[in-house]
Amino acid sequence: MKKIIQQLQPYIPEKPLEQLKQELGLKKLVRLSANENPYGTSPTVKEAVLNWNYDQSNRYPDGDATELRGLISKKFELDPEQIVFGVGLDEVIVMLSRVFLSPGDVEMVSTPTFSEYALHAEIEQANITKVPVLASGQIDFAGMLQAITDATKLIWICNPNNPTGTIETVADIEKFVAKVPDDVMVLVDEAYIDFASEPNATAMSLTKKYPNIVVMRTFSKAYGLANFRVGYAVFPQDVGENVQKVRLPYNVNSVAQVAATAAFKDTEFVADVVKKNDFERELWEEFFEKEKIKYYPSQANFVFFEYPDANKLADYLLHNGYLLRTGLQKNWLRLTVGTKTDNEELRNLIYSYK
Repeated sequence: MKKIIQQLQPYIPEKPLEQLKQELGLKKLVRLSANENPYGTSPTVKEAVLNWNYDQSNRYPDGDATELRGLISKKFELDPEQIVFGVGLDEVIVMLSRVFLSPGDVEMVSTPTFSEYALHAEIEQANITKVPVLASGQIDFAGMLQAITDATKLIWICNPNNPTGTIETVADIEKFVAKVPDDVMVLVDEAYIDFASEPNATAMSLTKKYPNIVVMRTFSKAYGLANFRVGYAVFPQDVGENVQKVRLPYNVNSVAQVAATAAFKDTEFVADVVKKNDFERELWEEFFEKEKIKYYPSQANFVFFEYPDANKLADYLLHNGYLLRTGLQKNWLRLTVGTKTDNEELRNLIYSYK
C-alpha cells in the first residue's frame, strides 16, 4: 500500500438522516449541510425512470451517453467530443487528478474551497499551494498568478465557490487564464452556477478559445439528482480525448442517464428552483445584515457565515432538528438555503440562541 494513502484524511460523508435521528432521539431532522435541492426532482424524471425498460438490466449502458451528450453539446454549442461524463463530479475530479498530476507536481487552490481537490492531489503525491481568498471572499487571481512555478500543473477555480458562495465574472476568469502558461490547466468547477443571478455567468465558451481550461457541471444541485451521480467536464477537444482514456467504461448507468436527460429537458423546473432559491437566499442575507452577523454574499444555494463558537451553535441547531456544515473554517458555518418553512424556523432558532 502507498504510504500516502495511510496518511490521508478522507472525505467523510454524513450519516444517513434516519440513523442520525435515532442516535439523537429526534422526530425531525432537516439536512441543510450538503447543498442538496430542497425542492426535490422534476416530476418528469420520475416518469422517465419508471418508464425505463427494466428488461435492459442485463445489458451494459450506453458508454457514450449519446442522447445526453447531444443535448448538452447543442445547448452550449460544443463539439460533442469535448464532453467527458463522470459518476458525479467526484469521479471527474479523480480523472483530472490522475491525468494531469504526477508525484512532485503542484496543484493550486484558493482557500477555503472544496476539499476533494486537494485530497486527490495528495493521492497522486502532488504538492498543494493554497492561496487564501481576499477579504471579500473573492479569489485572489493576482496572488495565484504570482504563486505559479514551473511545477504548477493544475489550478482549481470553484465558481461560485464552495463554501464562500462568491462568484467571479467570466471576464475576470478569462483575464486570469490568458496570463496562465499554456501547460497549466485551469479547472473551473461550476457545480452551483445555475443558482447565479448574474446572466451569462458560465465560462463554458472559454473552452473554445483557450487550450488549458476545463469547465465542470453537475446534475446534483439545481436539477436535484444528487442520488443519481451524473457530472461532466467540457475540455478543449484534444485534451478531452486523453481524459477519455482513463474514464471507466460504462461509468454512468442507464437509469442515471435517463434521469439526467429528463431533468435537462425540464428547464421550467430548474428555473422555478432557482427563483425560489434567489428569494430565500436574499431573506437570509437580510437576516445576517440585521443581526450584524458576518457572511459572504452568495450566488449559490448556500450561505457561509461567521459566528462566535460556531460549533456550539451548530450543536444547538442540530438538537433542534437542523444540520448545518461545520469544520470548513474556524467559527464559520455553511447553511444550505432550504424551504420557506425551514428557513423561517432556522432563523428563529439562531435569533433565540443569541
